[in-house]
Amino acid sequence: MDTTRQTNDQDLVRTLVAQIFDRVMAVQHLQQPIDLTSSPFKEPALKKRKKGMEGEEKASWSAFVVPCEIHEFKQDLNAVDRGKKKDAVKKVIAAMTVGKDVSSLFPDVVNCMQTEDMELKKLVYLYLINYAKTQPDLAIMAVNTFVKDSQDPNPLIRALAVRTMGCIRVDRITEYLCDPLQKCLKDEDPYVRKTAAVCVAKLHDINPEMVEDRGFLDTLRNLIGDANPMVVANAVAALSEIQDVSGRPVFALDQASLTKLLRALNECTEWGQVFILDAVSAYEPADAAEAETIIERVLPRLQHANAAVVLSAVKVVLKNVARLEDPASAAAVGKKLAPPLVTLLGAEPEIQYVALRCINLVVQRAPEVLSHEVRVFFCKYNDPIYVKVEKLEIMVRLANENNVDQVLLEFKEYATEVDVDFVRRSVRAIGRCAVAIEAAAERCVNVLLDLIKTRVNYVVQEAVVVIKDIFRRYPNRYESVISTLCDCLDGLDEPEARASMVWIVGEYAERIDNADELLEQFLESFPEEPAMVQLQLVTAAVKLFLKKPTERPQALIQLVLTYATQETDNPDLRDRAYIYWRLLSTDPEAAKDVVLAERPVITDAKENLDPAVLDELLGELGALSSVYHRPSGTFVTKTRMAVQRAEDLEKARVAAAASVAAGADAGSVGLSSTLEQQSQHGDGESAHSAGSSAAATPQAAATVPAAAPVPDLLGDLLDLDMGVPAAPAAAPVAAGGVVDLLGDLNLGTTTTATAAPVAPAPASSTTTTSRFLPVLVDATKGKGLVIRGTVTRTSPTSSIIYQMEFENVSAGVTLDGFMIQFNKNIFGLAPSNQAIPVAPIAPGATCAVAVPITQNPSLVAPPTTGGNAAPATLQVAIKSNQLGVLYLADTINAAVVLSGSGKIDSTAFVSGWKAIPEDQEVQQELQNVMITDKEAATRKLESKNVFVMAHKVVGEEQVLYCTGKLEIPGAPVQALLELRFSTSGGSSGVRAYYRSTRQDLAQVVLAVVGAALC
Repeated sequence: MDTTRQTNDQDLVRTLVAQIFDRVMAVQHLQQPIDLTSSPFKEPALKKRKKGMEGEEKASWSAFVVPCEIHEFKQDLNAVDRGKKKDAVKKVIAAMTVGKDVSSLFPDVVNCMQTEDMELKKLVYLYLINYAKTQPDLAIMAVNTFVKDSQDPNPLIRALAVRTMGCIRVDRITEYLCDPLQKCLKDEDPYVRKTAAVCVAKLHDINPEMVEDRGFLDTLRNLIGDANPMVVANAVAALSEIQDVSGRPVFALDQASLTKLLRALNECTEWGQVFILDAVSAYEPADAAEAETIIERVLPRLQHANAAVVLSAVKVVLKNVARLEDPASAAAVGKKLAPPLVTLLGAEPEIQYVALRCINLVVQRAPEVLSHEVRVFFCKYNDPIYVKVEKLEIMVRLANENNVDQVLLEFKEYATEVDVDFVRRSVRAIGRCAVAIEAAAERCVNVLLDLIKTRVNYVVQEAVVVIKDIFRRYPNRYESVISTLCDCLDGLDEPEARASMVWIVGEYAERIDNADELLEQFLESFPEEPAMVQLQLVTAAVKLFLKKPTERPQALIQLVLTYATQETDNPDLRDRAYIYWRLLSTDPEAAKDVVLAERPVITDAKENLDPAVLDELLGELGALSSVYHRPSGTFVTKTRMAVQRAEDLEKARVAAAASVAAGADAGSVGLSSTLEQQSQHGDGESAHSAGSSAAATPQAAATVPAAAPVPDLLGDLLDLDMGVPAAPAAAPVAAGGVVDLLGDLNLGTTTTATAAPVAPAPASSTTTTSRFLPVLVDATKGKGLVIRGTVTRTSPTSSIIYQMEFENVSAGVTLDGFMIQFNKNIFGLAPSNQAIPVAPIAPGATCAVAVPITQNPSLVAPPTTGGNAAPATLQVAIKSNQLGVLYLADTINAAVVLSGSGKIDSTAFVSGWKAIPEDQEVQQELQNVMITDKEAATRKLESKNVFVMAHKVVGEEQVLYCTGKLEIPGAPVQALLELRFSTSGGSSGVRAYYRSTRQDLAQVVLAVVGAALC
């Protein structure tokens, strides 16, 4: 009895030790944790151990993945036993799958290819696909076997061989792929043909020229008429892929091809149907009859269970229904679109979201399709938030006078939920319905008042913002709710709500008895308020003063303007306060006309896409672009970007720096020699310059406009608190500070200002100096001469000038005989005359001059290549009789060459955008952008001759499509821009996308845009 027990205990110990050893080996190879509480201590495991280690080792290779070393693999791969060889390949594939490097076994695995075992052949092919790139020379060893397998009697092996050869992306193997692929494309078995069709697309991705030269595209087009629908679908998929990547019309459908595709549509698999429907959607029907035929053949696909097939069918129907001439037929087709779209809302939430995003596009184009189905978009309690938000948006679009009551009831119910973001969107949706549907405005206002009575803080604040929009849409109609809003004033703590409330108080100040008291409450925290609230407070205070010109509003506006001009760092706020201040001081009646002017009524708040963009997105219905609501070209590139190593980038940077330095040196020598040749007559030239300076002085002075007789309201704003005396201008209206400026305001009188006498300029100055010009050469480098200047225009339509200023800080040396010369630059800028018309500059004197600039084709620098940005540097040489030649480098602002004729229509913009390859697009995040409002941005951009062509709203982004024309002699450049203004997360930013025929000019153009928006 004891002996038997002892034997059992020994067996148990051996079993446990063996099990733990095997698991340690597994951890060593797989880096998996040991679980000592699992199978080693369970009864089934112990019984299994007693059956012997040999049988278990054969059955458990997959559990332990790599139970032996590489040399053991090699021995098993070269074994005679077929079963042992197959197990070895399985172990190699398992090791490869978990990331082990088994590439050293490449020759041994390749030797296993020549077998009739389909399972073993698939495993070897899988290994080859993975390691052929790292072992291209050894991969050639498998070519003969591939060619042999492509002629095997078994169609599965033939297809497997062609598929594998297409997946091995090695150029030397693709050369051997062509002949087997040609045969397989004409194989008698449809399975081989459909596999070969896809392989053509893979081969085109590796070597496009070979595909065209060997006639594979023609063979694919012939397969469209194949008797097997799967072959047709794969041929269509391959041709579509090749067309998308190449950008050329390699797959142009005609009537005969269309008939073949529609015939094969019913018998394809679901994904084959998607490919065919996408191809049919690109076909332009010849007439209404053909469009009706296409619709009839596609309508049955609307009942398909696959959502992708349904959306592709909807895409085809929407495109062709617009070609129908009979309105009744079009209406009948539209009714058939509603049920399949509604059915998609019963799927999983993820599919619902995609369907809702696509339905949003459909509703923008044809709202009548789902106008009677608004109830299906009501939110369920268990819908994810992303589905609820999309349903909310579609309900707003579908709301009309007939269904607005039930929609408002839904929105009111949503406004009582716990999700704060969804509640805010629901309240805002009520306001959007009020703005869009005038007949329902009063009902919307009543619903908002009911929500305000709930006293839920975030509901009340969102309602205040919404009611402000309703007041803009329907002025002087719903003022009765103002008292209710004023009662909620203390609970407003969000910037947008506070700014809206301030706007309401200022807009209806004459109807609110205690408007001044309400504004004083906001003024108590004026320095801590956000910028949007401060701006509204300044404007509201001015409105209050103009509507109630009494003592208390006068004291209030003095306090507001003092805060805004002396205790803030916000330039926008400070400038607005200065403008109001000068406007009130000079002409209160004009202030009334400006501040209290009747504003345009806001329109429907629905965020519809631009029609051209909507057409493009409807053509991609069911694709990712239709979910993003962005054209695919804005976020997908069909070309592969080359991977650059760090050392390559460093070499390129060093080479570029050396090239720029060499160019600068060569330019300096060239400029020097040119100027020396111009002045080779020595003293005679200087005497001529000195003698003509008197005549040149009036000409230079004439470039500065004379003072206007009317008072200049903004003339000295830039000089306030600068510590630099301004040029003599209009006499001040009053003296004595802030209180004096407004102390004697009289709404019935108009103050006038008289021009002060202008002091005579020094003899050494030709025009008024400006210390705001950037310093180009300091006194040390200039040998006692300070040079300031910039290339500019006085207006968008005026000529280009080089505004320069010379300051002589030398001791006892009068400077004269100035000349100027430019080196080659990207815009071909050149001085009209090399002699600078300035009088001799005495020590301590300063002289400013405007040098006229022209554009010379011979001075246009060649475009940069390799994706490098064109240098926006202007190399200048300045020569004087006393100092010789001085060299300087200035930066060219591209705004000076942007033409006023650069505006194009939207059609030309879209075609031009598509004509530029996507790999030439330049993207950049614009920094320090202050202007994010569409109207303000449009004004600022167009002041720089950057014209806004179209506008759309995508989610929380405002998108502007802009264009500008760079006037370059002999080769003008049309720049196309997409500006995306994002205000998500409380922060603002602008993402710019640039396309043109000159990729190297992207940075100089984007610099203009960035400066305009700052």
